[in-house]
Amino acid sequence: MDKTTELAPFKIDIPQDALDDLQDRLRKTRYFDDLDNEEGYYGISTAYLKPLVEYWADGFDWRAQEERLNTYERHQLDIGGTPVQFVHARGKGENPIPLIVLHGWPWPGEFSYQLIGPLTDPGAHGGDPSLSFDVIIPDLPGFGFSTPVGRGDLNYWKIADIIHELMTEVLGHEKYAVAGSDYGALVTSALGHKYADSIIGLHFGHDLPPGMFENERFWDLTDGAKTPDDASEEWRAGWKSFVDTYASHVAAHMLDGSTLTHGLNDSPIGMLAWLLKRWKSWSDKRGDFEAAFPRDFILTQATIFWVTQSIGTSIRMYRNAERYRFVPSHDRQPVVEAPAGFTFLLGDAYPPAIDTVEDRIAHFENGPTRGLFNVVNVNAHEKGGHFVHYENPEAFAADLQETFRRILG
Repeated sequence: MDKTTELAPFKIDIPQDALDDLQDRLRKTRYFDDLDNEEGYYGISTAYLKPLVEYWADGFDWRAQEERLNTYERHQLDIGGTPVQFVHARGKGENPIPLIVLHGWPWPGEFSYQLIGPLTDPGAHGGDPSLSFDVIIPDLPGFGFSTPVGRGDLNYWKIADIIHELMTEVLGHEKYAVAGSDYGALVTSALGHKYADSIIGLHFGHDLPPGMFENERFWDLTDGAKTPDDASEEWRAGWKSFVDTYASHVAAHMLDGSTLTHGLNDSPIGMLAWLLKRWKSWSDKRGDFEAAFPRDFILTQATIFWVTQSIGTSIRMYRNAERYRFVPSHDRQPVVEAPAGFTFLLGDAYPPAIDTVEDRIAHFENGPTRGLFNVVNVNAHEKGGHFVHYENPEAFAADLQETFRRILG
């Protein structure tokens, strides 16, 4: 039973005074001299950022993007005092599977919309027309239009409770499917642990189990690991790339999230620089960033972060994973009981020095997280980096469909 038709539609309509204030702030930007950083050695350079900021102020058309975003069926509702906004796209065929797709940081909403076509109408995209999905894509609470949250304690396992209520009590699904990547993978894992009886299956873009960020060095993705003395030059280069790519934001978000937010919430160029560094460095390491991430797409996402003031509440999710630690609902194994599939993309900086599909699959199959999941399907692809739903939606959708084909027999 799908109760979506009983919900009021939601339309994005940003007040003009908020857009005028943004434009005024952009035009008054005080640029940093940023000496000797033309190549971005010290981070996003002024030379790279300034033309984008000038276009954001006097060329970018938010209203055109707003109109485009409003072509999707949207709803916003309150669950236990927390707002949840989501897009709903109905699947073709007689029995589409209800599927909720969960994003990461900092890539809510539209980063997952390219999955809609292949999953709702697989026959039109080279897939099996008998296996389609009703796709629900929320902004996780604290992100985008699932704001303001009104509470400071949200993290992945608390969001999992909200998502479960959305899918069962609000939308009326006795059982449902979940897909998630990055922070959304943590939410997906928590759902697959606590609510396995209500879940048909899971599909992941990253193998992140419950309990992540609870080690002694929770701010350090390397957990204090040293480069082995006998490491190859290739491995050393890969490890350095991984650290350069991911270490800074985790440390800052974990140790100084609110301190950072005071600057980002008041300065659109500061917020854009912080987001853009992630989008640029986390994308396919062998790809063309400007081609894959057009400036209107970048600025649409940045504008949403700005007008919803969600940069701080989204950053808070990191430290809250450590402050409010995951408490298992049971001691059964594997920890994530629901059957699960995985899609990995080789353009990601993690894991270091992995360059073939076979090696990427083997890294997972022989790695520390494999035994925490009920694995039914694993695949890897050359195209794409960290943003799995956006950078290779065709592969993610095809792998997801294969996962559920195996689950359903």
